[in-house]
Amino acid sequence: MANFPPEKSHVTAVFRGHKNLLILGLGLIALLLKLVIAFNTFGSSDAVIFYTFAKSLSRDGLEWTYEHSVLFNHPPLTAYYLQLIFYLDQKASFQASGLTFPVLLRLPGILADFAVLLVLLEIRRNYPKVTIPSWALALFALSPVSLMVSGFHGNTDPVMVMFLVLAAYMCLRNKPLLSGLFLALSCQIKIVPLFLVPIFFFFWYARNRSRQFVLSFALALLFLWSEALFKFPVVFTKNVLSYGGFWGLWGITYWLRLTGLPQFNVVNFFHLPFLEIFVMTGLKLIIIATVLLIAWRRRKLRSEALLGSLAYAWIVFFVFTPSASAQYLVWFAPFVLMLSPVFYAWLTATSSLFVFFFYNITAQEFPWYFSMSTDKLNTVWTPWSLWPWATLLAGMILLWRQATAADPSLRLFAFQALRAETHE
Repeated sequence: MANFPPEKSHVTAVFRGHKNLLILGLGLIALLLKLVIAFNTFGSSDAVIFYTFAKSLSRDGLEWTYEHSVLFNHPPLTAYYLQLIFYLDQKASFQASGLTFPVLLRLPGILADFAVLLVLLEIRRNYPKVTIPSWALALFALSPVSLMVSGFHGNTDPVMVMFLVLAAYMCLRNKPLLSGLFLALSCQIKIVPLFLVPIFFFFWYARNRSRQFVLSFALALLFLWSEALFKFPVVFTKNVLSYGGFWGLWGITYWLRLTGLPQFNVVNFFHLPFLEIFVMTGLKLIIIATVLLIAWRRRKLRSEALLGSLAYAWIVFFVFTPSASAQYLVWFAPFVLMLSPVFYAWLTATSSLFVFFFYNITAQEFPWYFSMSTDKLNTVWTPWSLWPWATLLAGMILLWRQATAADPSLRLFAFQALRAETHE
């Protein structure tokens, strides 16, 4: 890094400080906008479904809800939060202040978005090798995707992302115990971060800290899953660990659905034809195998490269995943941002188009109050999902070409570790 004269260094620091304050200000504006949206809308049909879950959990308990609702595919920690906000929703003081169930459902995600912005600012300040331009952070702070998903939709996805970002940040800070804890918490919100575990494990394995990471991750996971694992493991595994999503609404499965063949035309997540099950299983195996390869080959790179590994994993996931929903498009955002700000900008633009038209169609035109998709409507909004999917596919190809241009010896199918730029 250049050695600036004291005066110039001071001016540069002040200038950066002003830009950070501006980005924080944009983040606060986004937070307020999301709160305004949350207090003045009901959200998507997920809010209704979650309310039904919360009522069942409060009345009949966790086991009964897993057994009698195949749609309830959330880990126990989410269930406990639903019980809490269902209880609070019955309180007159909460109702009088407008803190209804749909608002309380969205509140953690709204706060989580701002927390992620703070972590990204810390990463940029303390780790210069992670290059995040101010314009890209400003776009992240005011992301239309985040505004619509966190402010309107009504789900727990942003909270999962926050814990995952914190788990990655702890890797940069060389804190395996906290990294394992935050990764476990992320898996308590949604089950999907489990596919990223190999990246974290091999990162710590290459630094001889894997025992601490595994101990923290496993104990936190077992503790928070203990009720389900020890009392009703079969139904928990069936509902949560085996959940696969809807066929035919995203990417490759949508293209197959367009063939019109009966074996590819059932839009559901159970009672699927053999060929749909075969394709979904194959796509999942491709994702798992690719993530294992990324984790193993990139394990010895500098700490900051872990952020890139997570971004690559998310890109592969969304290119090959059999299923995705509009709210899922917040999952990869902070990691793609740190990998390639320009790619992030393109992805935000195309994702915003898809998410906007998804809600505009399912909420019967703007301004939105309540959004619900149906079998008839999914034929209208699903084509818009091709925009972000195609962007991810193009980005994956371009990133690979960029990597091979920088290192002509790089091979797609190989097992040797990539050369480390620095050794911690």
